[in-house]
Amino acid sequence: MPSTHTSLHLHPIFSTKERQPMIASEWRERLHAYLGGIVKGLESVPLAVGGVADHVHLLVGLKSSHRLDYFMRDLKADSSAWARKEVGAIKFEWQKGYGAFSVSPSNVESVKRYVMNQEEHHRRKTFQEEYVEFLKASGIEYDERYLW
Repeated sequence: MPSTHTSLHLHPIFSTKERQPMIASEWRERLHAYLGGIVKGLESVPLAVGGVADHVHLLVGLKSSHRLDYFMRDLKADSSAWARKEVGAIKFEWQKGYGAFSVSPSNVESVKRYVMNQEEHHRRKTFQEEYVEFLKASGIEYDERYLW
């Protein structure tokens, strides 16, 4: 086959350090827009960015040549530097780890809605409950002692 064809949709989720509610509502949308810009700068496609005070969700069309760990490192480093510099969130940091879940093309629209409606989802469920559900649904084993 003379060309490469990929469909790599990814749903990354990551939280603020110690899940502290550091993402103020006054600048949350600006952060989401900035995250989308970073994704574009990494030659990928931001399909949705959403979140609440202690974590964010993205839906990304990932470039096939990206290494996930480098992509996430750059996304988190650039956005935390932006939060410290541009909005004065001097102590802003992301938690070290992240979750990244593959999304089939048939589920892209429903995941996009999910990402964009985070405030509604978190009226009923904590981040911890939500994240554990993602791990279980994806068949990812985890040890609760090292999860948070």
